[in-house]
Amino acid sequence: MVARAARATDLADLDGAVSDCFACPRLVDWREEVARTRRAAFRDQEYWGRPVPGFGPPDARIAILGLAPAAHGGNRTGRIFTGDRSGDVLFAALHRAGLANQPTSVSADDGLTLRDIRIFSAVRCAPPDNKPTPQERDTCAPWLHREVALIRPTLRVVVALGAFAWAAWWPVLRETYGQRPPSPRPAFAHGAHWSGTAAPDLLGCYHVSQQNTFTGRLTPGMLDDVFARAKRLAGVD
Repeated sequence: MVARAARATDLADLDGAVSDCFACPRLVDWREEVARTRRAAFRDQEYWGRPVPGFGPPDARIAILGLAPAAHGGNRTGRIFTGDRSGDVLFAALHRAGLANQPTSVSADDGLTLRDIRIFSAVRCAPPDNKPTPQERDTCAPWLHREVALIRPTLRVVVALGAFAWAAWWPVLRETYGQRPPSPRPAFAHGAHWSGTAAPDLLGCYHVSQQNTFTGRLTPGMLDDVFARAKRLAGVD
């Protein structure tokens, strides 16, 4: 898989290679089982049932690094954060920030476009219970490293959604930027900010999960503050 990722010459090439990955048996079994059995509300739909590539323009100055696709969201629609309640919260915030042309995302052909921002995840397959293992994250890491390398010329800020994504970022410094990760590594927190010398700034944000948004741990205002800060750091109008 490392070699396949390294051979990708552009994002379209990378997205195609990502979608054909079978590296993690547990994740392959789960994503395909979900696609076969389906949720009752979507029983008439054909599920994507494969790894989910990133989404957004190749010249993005901001990136969102998530955890993994949702079983009945990205694993169903084929687009990250599309078709689930986490995506409803995220894309509404991006629309308010002027980074998306519409506040909703229900399918891969719904007309959504992003401006100056690209979204991808640390693990590209939907995991059981939304909990990928660290080993699965490390196995999937070459896709992340290559995607960041392809948008490196313009990338200025990365927003990590949750502690898992925050931890997934540090190897990128070594593999893509040739920079030694800080030691000790900064702890994740909502609003945390790390700035390197030659790598993008890293911002921490609570994940847009239902658990966080329904309980008020993450509010729309908190999301707005994170994206406003990301835009300032990236020089996005």
